[in-house]
Amino acid sequence: MYGHRKNSSGDPTPDRFTYPPSPSPSSYSTYSSKPSSDKSTPSRNPVKAAARSVAGVFVACFTPPEEEDTHHKSSSAFGGSDAFSSTSDVSGASDSTDGKRRGAPRGIYATRNDSTHMREPGSIKFTMAEIHKATKNFSPALKVGQGGFGTVYKGQLQDGTLVAIKRAKKSMYDKNLGGEFRSEIQALSTVEHLNLVKCYGYLEQGDERVIVVEYVPNGTLREHLECFNGNVLSLASRLDVAIDVAHAITYLHTYTDHPIIHRDIKSSNILLTEKLRAKVADFGFARLAADAESGQTHVSTQVKGTAGYLDPEYLRTYQLTEKSDVYSFGILLVELVTGRRPIEAKRELKERVTARWAMKKFTDGDAISILDPRLEKSDANGSALEKILELALQCVASHRQNRPIMKRCAEVLWNIRKDYNEVFV
Repeated sequence: MYGHRKNSSGDPTPDRFTYPPSPSPSSYSTYSSKPSSDKSTPSRNPVKAAARSVAGVFVACFTPPEEEDTHHKSSSAFGGSDAFSSTSDVSGASDSTDGKRRGAPRGIYATRNDSTHMREPGSIKFTMAEIHKATKNFSPALKVGQGGFGTVYKGQLQDGTLVAIKRAKKSMYDKNLGGEFRSEIQALSTVEHLNLVKCYGYLEQGDERVIVVEYVPNGTLREHLECFNGNVLSLASRLDVAIDVAHAITYLHTYTDHPIIHRDIKSSNILLTEKLRAKVADFGFARLAADAESGQTHVSTQVKGTAGYLDPEYLRTYQLTEKSDVYSFGILLVELVTGRRPIEAKRELKERVTARWAMKKFTDGDAISILDPRLEKSDANGSALEKILELALQCVASHRQNRPIMKRCAEVLWNIRKDYNEVFV
């Protein structure tokens, strides 16, 4: 949604959607995490046993995609959501095993707001006149994305800052939209990180709802994996992207004033700069997690997300934790090394669910066969691939207690990158 898009080929992954509410949506009780009885985790037993323990999950979690229309496909490529914000049921919760550190120095998990407005991110209340001027009265020539939520325009502020302006459809408005819109603004205004798309501000006036965010010019990760510009993204660059995304999610989970669950980590929500640095976009489904100090371990909430990336435990129980983002990140790791979408509807049955197919190949000792065919099948790439897949296997564990926290994922990926730095360079 925040960068210029070109049409890409390949089978579309279905855009994100909202599942039917829980059979008892008024039941918001939480429970305390207990040690998992499943001992076949990657850290304790051979990876084959771990793969078998999660194999059955994939069939239930993934469904064949439906074809998108042109507008919808364009929307997902810009990180666009079908609504400006998620439906909030209760204030959130976090897995008590995550070992949160609150009030810690931000360090690498923060970046200075370089907006010439020199204000807190997301705090600027724009006027309609400013929005019209920035978009030349919503000129069709400046349209860069469109979907069920509305339209995204490229714009320029008075100080020269390039921005993406997300304007909701008037037909979407209902009595609840105002509160949902403000919830998203509240979430966006609390985050500031090098690897998160920056929010400059918003407009809420009459029946207009507009969010103004950073413009990222180099397309989405999904487009780069499909070589939309003719260039193949190297394995080194893909690993760098994974590290950037891991840092961004770690910041959301651990270093914000209140933990935030993104809930829609996917390749079309990851934008790349001209230097191929990753920025996570689209907080339309983001939720605040509950304070672990309260003793809560999860959010009981309506399921939202994108087919192929959804945590099966969340899908089954309606219990959302930060580990749901970890699961989606594991799927993203597989997508990065294979180049395939999470669901490949046109492939033969055993290859349609990419993660299940890749994990079977990995545990059978044939990891190199799943490497994106556009990448060199060298010994160095093969060794790095196996380490990445080992981490991915842990991330997609059936039970959230067996998944690593995002900070650990970032550390593992950084070590892989460091070990292979000379070869990659």
